[in-house]
Amino acid sequence: MEDKLSRYQRQLGGTSGYIEGWALYAERLMGELGYLDNPDYYLGMLRAQALRSVRVIIDIGMHLNLRIPSDVDFHPGEDWTPELGLDFIEQRSHFPKDFVKSEVDRYLGIPGQAISYKVGERVWLEARESAKSKIGPSFNLREWHTKALGLGGMGLAQMKRELAEI
Repeated sequence: MEDKLSRYQRQLGGTSGYIEGWALYAERLMGELGYLDNPDYYLGMLRAQALRSVRVIIDIGMHLNLRIPSDVDFHPGEDWTPELGLDFIEQRSHFPKDFVKSEVDRYLGIPGQAISYKVGERVWLEARESAKSKIGPSFNLREWHTKALGLGGMGLAQMKRELAEI
């Protein structure tokens, strides 16, 4: 596949699932490699995960015009709005209001992007585990990453097929 794509396609093209999935996968990899052993670093990673979780909730809620479940302690029975999204993130993430507003605005403009992090990470992890099983003890993580990233950005279904080939 690498030889069929232009340099632009390999290095700058891509989709949220590929790009954000890699970012989240790399964050997890940092933990696996011991770079988050410092409790402050680990807490920072957890804080970022919490923010990504609330982003998913407001992204899906606002874009699908969903009603907040009646058994939730946050505006039960009301429809998601940007204002409620702002309140929800502020209450659960403790980031500054200006930052939270920019997050709501961002996700209003990119429907479905919030979930792409976790879905993409899952594809990267499954592909790595599949390669480890297929290759066995000679599996080299660095080489696999180099080959995988060399494929360039693509949709997740195609990425899954392509990664299965390396």
